[in-house]
Order: sequence, then structure tokens, then C-alpha cells
Amino acid sequence: MCGQCFVVCPQNAKQIVDETEKVKVLLQEGSPVVASLAPSFVANYEGVGIESMRDAMKKLGFYDVEETAIGATIVKREYDRIINEENRDVIITSCCHSINLLIQKYFPKQLPYLANVLSPMQAHCMNIKSRIPTAKTVFIGPCVAKKDEAQQYEGIVDAVLTFDELTAWLSEEHIALEKKYDSDEYSRARLFPTTGGILKTMALENPKYTYMAIDGTENCIAALKDIENGNVHNCFIEMSACVGSCVGGPVMEKFHRSPVKDYAAVSGYAGKEDFTVDQPETDFIGKHFEIIDRQNYVPTEAEIKDTLRQMGKIRPEDELNCGSCGYDTCRAKAVAILQGKAEISMCLPYLKEKAENLSNIISRNTPNGIMVLNEKLEVQQINGAALKIFNLRDASDILGDQVVRVLETADFNMVLESGRNLHNKREYLAEYEKYVVKTIVFDREYRLLICILRDVTDEEMQRERKESISRQTVETADKVVDKQMRIVQEIASLLGETAAETKIALAKLKESISDE
Repeated sequence: MCGQCFVVCPQNAKQIVDETEKVKVLLQEGSPVVASLAPSFVANYEGVGIESMRDAMKKLGFYDVEETAIGATIVKREYDRIINEENRDVIITSCCHSINLLIQKYFPKQLPYLANVLSPMQAHCMNIKSRIPTAKTVFIGPCVAKKDEAQQYEGIVDAVLTFDELTAWLSEEHIALEKKYDSDEYSRARLFPTTGGILKTMALENPKYTYMAIDGTENCIAALKDIENGNVHNCFIEMSACVGSCVGGPVMEKFHRSPVKDYAAVSGYAGKEDFTVDQPETDFIGKHFEIIDRQNYVPTEAEIKDTLRQMGKIRPEDELNCGSCGYDTCRAKAVAILQGKAEISMCLPYLKEKAENLSNIISRNTPNGIMVLNEKLEVQQINGAALKIFNLRDASDILGDQVVRVLETADFNMVLESGRNLHNKREYLAEYEKYVVKTIVFDREYRLLICILRDVTDEEMQRERKESISRQTVETADKVVDKQMRIVQEIASLLGETAAETKIALAKLKESISDE
């Protein structure tokens, strides 16, 4: 839980579990929520004192904000008591949870040397709950391990935030931190987050002991090996997993790496005297550490081979042993997967091959023609559907050649010059007697043109057939109407002539009757 994987990963693949939403829920539940603010805050938020932090965080809904250094005062006083009252050989501070885990897992024989005292975070949160029985506590600092410590020892710390999470929350609520630097002479324990800071707050009056501060995981491991080999006696050792102690914590190192400046900020903010705080009984701040068993499941050879196959390692030559996953060999990675320490997807060659295979499957099976060109309009890739559109037998017939051999370049030049992609342009390729819908996309990162051609010849031919049938139907209808009109006119003409003749005949008959 030292957080170095979070710090060093160049792809930012490691993420710290964010408990901001958990804290927001605590604030909504109604109980007073008190923040325990790690003393390294003064290095993270330049020029901002505890009063400014309190004002800003109360706007978020916190009942109050106190310094974890209050708990550090309680812890350092207990260290002084152990030195003076208990006849111990070697004493190792228990403030750093990562160091505690290191000893519990890898140096169990040294557990008796680990001071059985709560961390400053725990001591402070218990102090808060003793004063405000209904309170919920939230620790805020630069440490990943504190999240694990809060979960392991339930009921003391209700949630843990990093400085980065707090900064994001303040930004989300548009709350600005006021540059106000208050001072307090009774605040010596603010030195705790620096290398040797614990020792600087202690009395160190017992001449029996040699007092030393060790930071950095590798240095701490070396010291623990010396203790294991019996080379160290009568020694009080302040151990911190992070180089520079807490001001070099993973969140600080990732986003705010200024070791000298940070040390100066913490040192300048600390007073000369202890915080005024009632010291609880020893039993109240005692802590029990147990050995953490590291025995791992030993997989069978068949399980290892099956896992290797799932990673795409079918043959021995597939096992590149590139180390990009963090394991020395592919086989060691497979064992780690079976032990629940890793995932199959955490293999760059596997992911690369999987992505390429997926891309190839899509390219081979899509009904759309796909061409990839460079800025010189030279064909770099072409799929089977595009070869079919251009009546080409093989990709080698066009790869490396100018696209003008098969397609006009005006649209490609327009996309390159304007920077605007072309979408769904319908076009007739007379040379190939095909209709296509053309899309051209420019990838600025790789400086490539991607041309997608959808063959709509069948659709176009069907549309033309429908239009032809419609035209023929209209023409036939017109002819029928014309013929019917002619017939009507002929009938009307004949009827008209007959009526006239009848009228004349009747008129003559009428005249003859009248004469008689």
C-alpha cells in the first residue's frame, strides 16, 4: 500500500479508490462530520493555514476541521513513555501503515519491536469521538495506505480522502482557499510528516537508546534485515515508507513533488510547544499487530498452461517475457493471475495482438470498402471489399501506389487542406459502373486518411428500375386517357351531326303541316 505503483505508472493505469461520494453520504446523514487534516496539508496548499482550510471545508458541510497533529501529540507522548518505562531493545514507530504491513507480512519476527500504539490518524479520530460521541470522522492526507488502515480497524475512521480528492471536490463546488497563514506556538507535532519529524517532537532523554530516522521502503527493508540478523540493539527507529516521510507521500509525489519546499513549509508552520490535549490511558491508544499470512495458492501445471493459452501464449515462442506487466516471465504472470494478483488483460503484447486481430476481423468482414492513405495519398492498407469495388485481384496491386489509380483525388485534397472530414457523399464511379457513398476521415495524430466506401449500386439500380416503371406507368395512363378522349370526341361529333339532321327534318315536317 505504499502507492509507488500509482506514482510511477506512465500510463496512469493505477487509480486510488475515491471515497468522496461516501463522505457526501456521511454529511447527509445528519451526524456531525469532523475532518482530521494531515499536517502535510500546509505543503500541499501553499500559503493556506488551518483556519482557511476550516472555513472552506465547512462550506462543504463539515461540522469542524482539526489537525491530525493533535493525534500525533498523543502518539509521541506514548512513545516517550515506552522509552522511559518499558525495557525494550528495539522500538520501531507504528505511524506508517505501509511499514506496519511490511513487518506483518515479510518480517513477522520483528513484530515485537513494532510499537503497539495507534497511528496519529487513529489517535486523533478516537479523541474526536471521545469529545463528540455522535461524530463521524474523515481523514484527509497524501497517503494511500490510510484508506486500507481505516478499513482494517473499523469504527475509528469512517472515511479517508486524499488531498487530490479534496481539491477536486472544492473545485467542483467552486470554493476557493483563502491565502491566510495563521501561526500557533502550541503545534510542535506538525513536524510529524517530515523525515525525523517524530524524533524532533520527542524528549529523547533516555541515553540508553540511539535515535534514528529511516525513510524509503528499500532503506527500511535493509534496516529490518539488520535487526533480523541481530546487528541492531537499544535503538528507537522512526520508519517511513515514503522518501521524505509523509510530505513525499504518493499523492504529493505524483502531483506536487517539491521535497525541499514542502519540508520548509511544514517546518515553518510548526510551533515550539505541544498541542494542548489530554493524554488518554495507555490501553485507550494501544494497538495489536498480527502476522499476515502470505501463503499463496500453488497452481498446477495444467492450470498454468491453460492460463498461458488464455493470454495468447500457445507456443513457447509466444512467451516473450517482456516484463511490461511487472513480472519477470509470462509464466510468473500466469501464476499471479491464478493467485488473484493480476488479470489476463494486464499483458501489453496480448492486448496489442487482440486489438490487431479484432481490427483485422472487422476490416475483413465488413461489407464496406476501406482504404488507408498517407498524406502523399499513397495507399497503405486496403480491405477485400474495396478490392472488389475497384475490380482488383490482390492488395499488392495498389499498395504503395497513388490512390489516383483507382479514385479521383479532389475529395482527399479538400479534406487535407480544410481539415474537415467528408461524410456520406454519393458518387458514381463510371469506370467501374458502381455507385458508392464515400466518407473520408483524417486522423491528425497519425496523419492518415481513412476512406470508407459503401457500395450502393444495387440500391441505385433498384431505384432506377422503380423510376423507369413509374415513368412507363404514367406514359401508359396518358395514352389511355388520350385514346378515351378521342373516342368521346368522335361520339360527341356523331351525336351532334345526327341531332342537327333530326332538327332539320322536324323543322321541314312542321312547315309542311303548317301549310296544309
